[in-house]
Amino acid sequence: MPHLANPFTLRVYWEDTDAGGVVFYANYLKFFERARTEWLRSLGVQQGILQADDGVLFVVAEVHVRYVASARLDDVVVVSVKVAERGQASMRIEQQAWRGDTLLAEGWVRVGCVDATTLRPRRIPGVVLRALG
Repeated sequence: MPHLANPFTLRVYWEDTDAGGVVFYANYLKFFERARTEWLRSLGVQQGILQADDGVLFVVAEVHVRYVASARLDDVVVVSVKVAERGQASMRIEQQAWRGDTLLAEGWVRVGCVDATTLRPRRIPGVVLRALG
C-alpha cells in the first residue's frame, strides 16, 4: 500500500455489501465521510461543537468518484484524506480507498461551510483553518 495522507481504517460488514457480498458503490461515499470526520476529529475539530460554538456546518457540494476494484465482505479498507484546495468558504478534499496494495476507489469531495441556521455560505472558522495549518 502506498503512503496515505491521514489514513482511516475500517472493515467491510454485511450492511456495506449487496447480495453478492460486494461493497455497494454508494457506500464508498460513506467510507469517505467517516474518514473526513475522523480526520477532522484528529485535528481537534468536532463538527457538533463547531455547530454549537460557531454556528456553522460543512455540507457536501460536489462529489466525483472513480471505481477501480471491488471490496468484499470482511475486507480491511484504508481511506485517505488530503486537502487539495482551500478557499474562504469551501475545500476540495481528495480521497482514496485501498485494500492492501489494491486501489478500490478514488475521488474528491467539495465541502462548503454554511451557516447552521440559514444554510447560506460562511467563511471557514479560524479554529478549523488553524487546525489545517
